[in-house]
Amino acid sequence: MSAYQNTIDFARAQDAADPLRDFRNDFHFPQHEGKPVIYFAGNSLGLQPKAAAAALKQELDDWATFGVEGHFNAKHPWYSYHEELTASTARLVGALPEEVVVMNQLTSNLHFLLVSFYRPHGKRVKILSEQRPFPSDTYAFASQIQFHGLDPATCLVEMVPRSGEHTLRTEDITQKIAELGDELALVCFGAVNFLTGQAFDIRAITEAAHHVGAKAGFDLAHAAGNLHLKLHDDGPDFACWCSYKYLNSGPGGVAGAFVHQRHLGKDLQRFAGWWGHDKKERFKMEREFKPMPTAEAWQVSNAPVLPMAVHRVALEQFDRAGMERLRAKSIQLTGYLRWLIEGISAANGNIFNIITPSDPADSGAQLSILVNGDGRGIFKRIAERGVVCDWREPNVLRMAPVPMYNSFEDAYRFAQILNASRS
Repeated sequence: MSAYQNTIDFARAQDAADPLRDFRNDFHFPQHEGKPVIYFAGNSLGLQPKAAAAALKQELDDWATFGVEGHFNAKHPWYSYHEELTASTARLVGALPEEVVVMNQLTSNLHFLLVSFYRPHGKRVKILSEQRPFPSDTYAFASQIQFHGLDPATCLVEMVPRSGEHTLRTEDITQKIAELGDELALVCFGAVNFLTGQAFDIRAITEAAHHVGAKAGFDLAHAAGNLHLKLHDDGPDFACWCSYKYLNSGPGGVAGAFVHQRHLGKDLQRFAGWWGHDKKERFKMEREFKPMPTAEAWQVSNAPVLPMAVHRVALEQFDRAGMERLRAKSIQLTGYLRWLIEGISAANGNIFNIITPSDPADSGAQLSILVNGDGRGIFKRIAERGVVCDWREPNVLRMAPVPMYNSFEDAYRFAQILNASRS
């Protein structure tokens, strides 16, 4: 977009020209004083698709009608339910269908994948990550290190930005990987950092890790449904993600996992369960585990159908919208919101410092603002005026202009409320 304008007419004109504008009508918005809130919290919990209730009711009705026979006679048979999600999931993250599976929860999937891809031996024992990924990742890394009888204090290496900077430079990450060399077993970053909104270069980090003989994995909690991912081509060994943020699949929604094709069908160490067994022989109830030849081999339990019903609705929405179109709108919408906030800041003694990288290649649909002053008070006042976003101590205000359902008018109205809430 060549030029922004700080007017309601400009915002409404952009919305009128938006090819995705009708998707907004497919979601329930919380209300404030009889009007929809400005909902910029999709990086924490996405809005509810209106079709979710009917999807859940279908499964409940089939349960009532068929009982156990719903595994084969339901409209969407439960036995193979997760398979209905595979093609859409592959498109969403840029993978081959055999490389993805919908299962479990995010940190559960991270643990299951670490069993296979964090295999410390000899001097190759270290995990490299950013210093502040979502805390659950740090807990997972530390506990996996301890599980192998090692010390997280020496085996978990956490990168910090340069002095005076808030985000990491790709060249510093790849240099650190080279420096650790044959001591490095795994590089595992959040593809988008939850606090700063920085998007990491998946391909560059993966190539650097592989160059020194380490594995590469990514937590896509803030990337799936946000960035236009190309996991197969970029080549990480594994990835995992949740579905309740940008994927709008409900609180605690079912999660996803990716295992690159080169590892499929291989004799890898894994924690096994019945649902990962070859489905052609699953009901033989044999004692010896025979893994599926796909990412489904990492399943341990059967599909949680009710959460998957909502997730199916959400994936269908992403198929209709398309990640290319969503990403194009995201760049425009986030850029407009950034421009508005920077204008307010410049006119008021630089009260706000956006720490999310300005280059769209390094960020997604999130802006994180360091507030110089009464940040907690500002957060409280904008909430009282109908804004839903996120506060992180000690002074970071996070907001996510989600292209699936947020509008340019949302961005304009937010800026007006933010400006009025400075004091």
